[in-house]
Amino acid sequence: MSRNKHPEVTVKKILEAAQRLFLEKGYDHTKIQDIADELGMTKGAIYHHFGSKEEIMDQLGKTMFIHHNPFERVRKRTDLSGLEKMKLAIRLNQSDEQMVELTRQALPLLENPQILAKMFESNYENLLPYWLELIKEGQEDGSIRTDQPKELAEFLLLADLWMIPSLFPGTVDDMKERYRFVTVLLGKMGLPLYEEEMLEKIGQLPYYD
Repeated sequence: MSRNKHPEVTVKKILEAAQRLFLEKGYDHTKIQDIADELGMTKGAIYHHFGSKEEIMDQLGKTMFIHHNPFERVRKRTDLSGLEKMKLAIRLNQSDEQMVELTRQALPLLENPQILAKMFESNYENLLPYWLELIKEGQEDGSIRTDQPKELAEFLLLADLWMIPSLFPGTVDDMKERYRFVTVLLGKMGLPLYEEEMLEKIGQLPYYD
């Protein structure tokens, strides 16, 4: 591949190739050399844009979220309450098969404290505003009853960490019990977010095989 004068184009091609290979071969079985070979590039050219395979996976996750952002898909729905938009965003996220599979492959990486810290920082920066916006919308339309919208949004981020099996090991039944616990807690906090339908989908997610 000839050197591209526009680095953003090369980055896009690297991410697209990495996504194909991660989904076909798996993250653990894909090497930087494989990505380079897929594109007809050298490993040095890949490392010019990404310092490691972990960085590629991290950027790939962010890019896929931007392109398939469930919050953006629900925020303009005038037929739904704030609470209904939150529930739909969760269902849309769980139904994105490629995103779910890449998330599964990335879970072991979170055992690295630095990667975990970066993930939480990214979620705080990117996800928190969406949760907060919908919670406030729910306050206004009466579907969510809370006097602490920011704290409630932050709690959702913390609850997500508890559901990561590489951080808090557990069986499918353990995860369901955690969801039930969080469901009761959120209900008492004025946010009846999770439903039995969502609970049943936990066992279908590849995180908990």
